[in-house]
Amino acid sequence: MITSIQGVLVAATPLHAVIELNGLGYAVNIPVTTAEKLPQPGATVKLHTLVIYREDSQTMYGFATPADRDFFQLMIDHVSGVGPKSALGIMSRLSLPLLEGAIRAGDTGTLAKTPGIGKKTAERLVVELKAKLGAGALAVEGTLPSAAAEPSQHRDAVSALIALGFKTQDADQAVRRSALALGPGATAEQLIKKSLG
Repeated sequence: MITSIQGVLVAATPLHAVIELNGLGYAVNIPVTTAEKLPQPGATVKLHTLVIYREDSQTMYGFATPADRDFFQLMIDHVSGVGPKSALGIMSRLSLPLLEGAIRAGDTGTLAKTPGIGKKTAERLVVELKAKLGAGALAVEGTLPSAAAEPSQHRDAVSALIALGFKTQDADQAVRRSALALGPGATAEQLIKKSLG
C-alpha cells in the first residue's frame, strides 16, 4: 500500500495535484482543504495517500495529514452511499475538526449542506461514524483519535463566525485561510480577527 508521496509539485488545482518523483508524474486527487495548504509549483511537497484499485483504474487520493486520510478511508469503508468522490466533496467543504464535531453532535444540518450530500446521507454519516470516532489519542482498529484532543481554537473561531451570521462552510473556509496565514499556535481570537479583517 502506498501511504505517502513526496516529490516536486508540478501543478495543482483545487481538486488535483501532480507530483513528480524520480521522473514520474503522479496525478493525485485532493480535497480543497489540502489544496489550500500546498506550496507553489516547483516546491517539494508530501501528501499522505490512499490508493484505490478498481478493475479498470487505480486512483490516488492525497491529504495534508494522516488524520485527514484516515477519516476519508473511514467514510468510504463504513458509510453506505459514500464513495471516494462524495467523500472528497465532503472534505473539500468542511475541515476535519468541523466534520468530526458535526458527527459527534449529530448535526446533520451542517453535513447536509454539502453539495451532493442529502439528509439521508448526512444521517448515515452520523450513525455510522459517531461510534468510530474514538476518544483516545491513538487510532485503534477502525477508530480515529478524537479531534477534541487537538486545540479547539478552529472550532471556537468557526462557531463565533457562525454566530455573527456567516454560513458554516464560509466560516470554516475563512478560519482555515486565517490559520494558514497566522501559523500554528494562533488563538481563537486571532483567527476570528484575521477572518473578519
